[in-house]
Amino acid sequence: MSTPTPPAKPDSTPAISAPSWSDPQREQHFKHWLTALQPRFQLDPETLRAASADASFRRYLRIEAPGRSLVIMDAPPDKEDCKPFVHVAALLHAAGIRAPEILDWDAPHGFMLLSDLGAKTMMQCIDPAAAPPLALYQQAVDILIRWQLASQPGQLPAYDQALLRREVELLPQWYIGQHRQFTLNEAQQKTLNDAFDCIIQNNLSWPSVYVHRDFMPRNLMLSDAGMGVLDFQDAVFGPVTYDIASLMRDAFLSWDEDFCLDVTIRYWEKARKAGLPVGNDFGEFYRGVEWMGLQRHLKVTGIFARLTLRDGKPQYLADTPRFIAYMRATCGRYRELKPLLRLIETIEGIEVPNAFAFGRV
Repeated sequence: MSTPTPPAKPDSTPAISAPSWSDPQREQHFKHWLTALQPRFQLDPETLRAASADASFRRYLRIEAPGRSLVIMDAPPDKEDCKPFVHVAALLHAAGIRAPEILDWDAPHGFMLLSDLGAKTMMQCIDPAAAPPLALYQQAVDILIRWQLASQPGQLPAYDQALLRREVELLPQWYIGQHRQFTLNEAQQKTLNDAFDCIIQNNLSWPSVYVHRDFMPRNLMLSDAGMGVLDFQDAVFGPVTYDIASLMRDAFLSWDEDFCLDVTIRYWEKARKAGLPVGNDFGEFYRGVEWMGLQRHLKVTGIFARLTLRDGKPQYLADTPRFIAYMRATCGRYRELKPLLRLIETIEGIEVPNAFAFGRV
């Protein structure tokens, strides 16, 4: 989800743009719900404004109350199920992690009043042209370890072979076939299937913990009260390698390999000391992180193509070159993935000179 953008201060904003509604009946349900909440929370409806849209069908609004701002989730129940959000928020709170407090929930209509974790995301506090903010990443690592230490089987859906397979299949369906308009021949389809089998088998070999699934700077909120976590409703019980791969191989931000390696080592050392199942060989763990990151980028590339072609949100595909670069870098390091590397380069129209010299044939 795209987290709320910092609101302008009320005294510096001459007019507040009220959120628009495409469904008049839904707008009436919302106004009725908001009116019923006013005595309890002393909400000021004049301050209601859009905070952010979402890659899904959710959107977020902000509204002022005495001494604080609050966030409203608008999630049409025919398109979005809020129950996982409620459940995972409780798990995060139980783990001692800052997450939105659910102040009121109109389940039949999909409206939720939430506490506001702050005005800025970690992403908004990062200058990609400056030195990477190690202190912020260390905070994120500490939160991640706390989240993983709280893991219990049976609380979240399993990140199993079926789910991993559905994710990677988004790439040929939406990106290769529909966005690139590239038809795989029989040999290329076999290369893709064999690579998917290998990637999934490798990722499932790692022990399972709680997995946020989008643990990255856009979903980490900063405030004086500490770092908070958003966009957790898709959490699962799966490979311990996933969330650190998500953090360091961000869908929207790239750092050089040395920094990614540094933070991953710091995470691994803390996680091992805390008793998490990350193994005793960092090289083996880092390989697992890279393969898990590859799974994620195959999935996200397909999702971003779908957002463009099906949902009319073309802005996401602007980050595709980042994913292709991640894929090529990982595939180029492992012999088992070299056929996938050649296929990706063929689909992208990338000509690699001296392929024999680089061991790609």
